[in-house]
Amino acid sequence: MTTKNQTKAITFTQAVHDGIDEEMRRDQKVFILGEDIQRGLYGISAGLYEKFGAERVIDTPLSENGFFGAAVGAAAVGQRPIVEILSSFCWVAMDQLISQAAKMRYMFGGQVNLPLTFRIAEYYNGSLAAHHSDRPHAMFLNMPGFKVVFPSNPIDAKGLVKTAIRSEDPVIFWEDRTLLGMRQEVPEEEYLIPLGVSEVKREGTDVTVVAIGGMVNIALKAAETLAAEGVSVEVIDPRSLVPLDKRSILSSVSKTGRFIAVDMGHRMCSFASELCAMVAEQAFWDLQAPVQRVASMNVHIPFSPALEPLVYPNEEKIIAAVKRTLA
Repeated sequence: MTTKNQTKAITFTQAVHDGIDEEMRRDQKVFILGEDIQRGLYGISAGLYEKFGAERVIDTPLSENGFFGAAVGAAAVGQRPIVEILSSFCWVAMDQLISQAAKMRYMFGGQVNLPLTFRIAEYYNGSLAAHHSDRPHAMFLNMPGFKVVFPSNPIDAKGLVKTAIRSEDPVIFWEDRTLLGMRQEVPEEEYLIPLGVSEVKREGTDVTVVAIGGMVNIALKAAETLAAEGVSVEVIDPRSLVPLDKRSILSSVSKTGRFIAVDMGHRMCSFASELCAMVAEQAFWDLQAPVQRVASMNVHIPFSPALEPLVYPNEEKIIAAVKRTLA
C-alpha cells in the first residue's frame, strides 16, 4: 500500500463509496447494479447515479438470480460489474453465483475472464431476526473460483474494493455492516491493497488471535484487557480469506505456541474451523495448547435484543478462550 501524509477522516461507508467512485471514473467499463442503489438507500452508492447516470448505476428488479446472471454475462464480454446485495438475499442467486460465476472460467478452458465484484453486506447484531442476520462467508470459501476479501476498517475497505474491481476473477467483497460508521484517517492519494497479504494489528508473544471483519476490533479490545493482566496477545487481520496469507499466521503461531480463531459465522464449518485445521495440520509441533474457536452459536438468530448478542463472539468469550490456552 502506498501512503502519503495527506489523509482525511472518513467512515467505512464513505471509504467503499470513494473506492467505487474512483474506479468508475478511471474505467468506463465499471458499472454498479443492485436494488435501490440509485437512491443510495444503504449509503455506499449515494451520489453515484447523479454523477454517472442510469446506464452505469442500474436499479434492478427484485430478482437476484436475474441480475446476478446479467452481471456474469456482462463480465464475460469485458465489462466490470459491481453487484450490491445483502447476504440474506444471495441465496436466491446461488445458481448464478456457484454454477456460473465460480465455474465459468474453468469450464471454458480459460477462454473467458470474469472481472466481477460481488459486494455482499452482512447485517447482524441489530435485531433484524433470522432472515436478515446471515453471515454466510464461510460457505463461499468451499467453492473454488472465487477470491474472497473481508476488510475490518476504512483504509482496507477502500484499498481492497479497488483491487477487487480491477481483478480478472470474480471477487466476493464482504461488508461487515457493524462497521459502517467506523471512522479512520484514510490516505487521499490512490492506493491498492493486494490480496493475500494479512496485517498484524497488534504484536504479542503469548497467543495468536486471528479475527475478521468487525471481530478484529473486538479481539483488539480483548488483547488490551489481557495486557493489563500481563498476557501478550498478537492479533492478525487476514483481510483476504482467499487467497489466505498462511505464512504470516503460521509464523505467528511458531512464536506464540497458541492459536485462537474468531469468526462471526456459525461455529460449525466456519472460517475459524478452517484456520484451526490449518494450524493443527501445519504447526502442530509449535503448539503448546489445543487450538480454540470463538464463533457464533449454531442457532438461528433471535429477534430479541436481549438474546441476540449472546449468540456472537464478544470480548469476554475471546478472553476466556485465551485463558483456556494458557491454563
